[in-house]
Amino acid sequence: MPLTNFITPEKYKYLNGFGSFHESEAVDGALPIGANSPQKPPHNLYAEKLSGTAFTAPRHENLQTWLYRILPSAAHSSFEPMVESCDAQLKQGLHYIPNQLRWDPFDIDEAVDWVHGLKPVAGAGDPTMKTGLGIFIFTAGRDMDPNTAMYSSDGEMLIVAQHGVLDLQTELGNLLVRAGEIAILPRGIKYRVTLPEGPVRGYILELYQGHFTLPELGPIGSNCLANPRDFQAPTARFDEDTASNWTIVNKYNGQFFIAEQNHTPFDVVAWHGSVKDYPYKYDLGRFCAIGSISFDHPDPSIYTVLTGPSDHPGTAIADFVIFPPRWLVQEDTFRPPWYHRNTMSEFMGLVCGSYDAKAGGGFRAAGASLHNVMSSHGPDAATFEKASNAELRPQKVGEGSMAFMFESSFMLGLTDWGLKTCSKVQDNYSEESWSGLRRHFQRPS
Repeated sequence: MPLTNFITPEKYKYLNGFGSFHESEAVDGALPIGANSPQKPPHNLYAEKLSGTAFTAPRHENLQTWLYRILPSAAHSSFEPMVESCDAQLKQGLHYIPNQLRWDPFDIDEAVDWVHGLKPVAGAGDPTMKTGLGIFIFTAGRDMDPNTAMYSSDGEMLIVAQHGVLDLQTELGNLLVRAGEIAILPRGIKYRVTLPEGPVRGYILELYQGHFTLPELGPIGSNCLANPRDFQAPTARFDEDTASNWTIVNKYNGQFFIAEQNHTPFDVVAWHGSVKDYPYKYDLGRFCAIGSISFDHPDPSIYTVLTGPSDHPGTAIADFVIFPPRWLVQEDTFRPPWYHRNTMSEFMGLVCGSYDAKAGGGFRAAGASLHNVMSSHGPDAATFEKASNAELRPQKVGEGSMAFMFESSFMLGLTDWGLKTCSKVQDNYSEESWSGLRRHFQRPS
């Protein structure tokens, strides 16, 4: 993806920086000075705290955002289960199988909105215990219903836009997310999705445990990969029409519940908060890739954009890794990814272009693959033969392409939809990729 510098309307002005404390107000003086919850907040607003961690979490981990709004979120009816078909529910049993899997491009359903276009593919753990993750495909062809908003109690959503443009109206302001960009929606943040340029499609990684953060750079130093200054948070923007009837959709333990309220959820006039507890976006074209300039192929962890760490340092609940356009210059090196079996599970998707480690054309934009814990995989036979005999000159790979990987320390189970209902699983993936590998071994004389 090329480096982009879009001119955006006033509606989408952003605050730059990851790891930052941000504040924003749509009306001058709406933020109280020197206090979070004064007896009478400015402009007769209500103060409301959104906590992303336990109150007693260590200071360097503590996440909170203070919202100053016209009416508090608590003013709504009781939540009731959404009375819809089973397709609208995301909680499904999981099938654990060791086979390598690959999916054809997922169809766009132009008849549905964001809520009904969320489809579960894989996952592990349990949102009720705040452990694990879920992987989803989203498609939509129309805006969410007027006066309808949604939030997830299950986890923090990382959205990878593959096709189209998403206008995410959140409580804290608007994010415009184009294909090739990602957005993070923290647990509990209400939002509404509209489609300013028509149908959309993409991938979602929902982190049930903790929060996404930037990976440690170690010997790399202080720069490269995803630089903090390139992350963008929304500025405060609120609706004036507060006396209207709204439906709130809550994703709770993989099921949808709805409640009614007689005021807009988008009435936050000002806010201030800490990193990872407000929504934000990032343009993948701004990722500064690094690699070997001598010999050997580095581990793909050097392409990590964001990580969801576990309690064990260096082992992630989920990593978000990309394979952007980059130069390969290694000498005497097999340049594509080597054959490997990994203790981590690898779910890959393709935003655009073609992936340099798969020459056969079976891994296509809007499709996916899964190589679960210890499932053998690597370049297909055609790629191996070509790379083993190529003249090793400096080479630009991935031009016009953007592949990514959701990598997890968990063994990922497949939902019924991902394994059967979507009818996109390629029956011949393994044979097509690796049955053509030939024996090259020669015993020395």
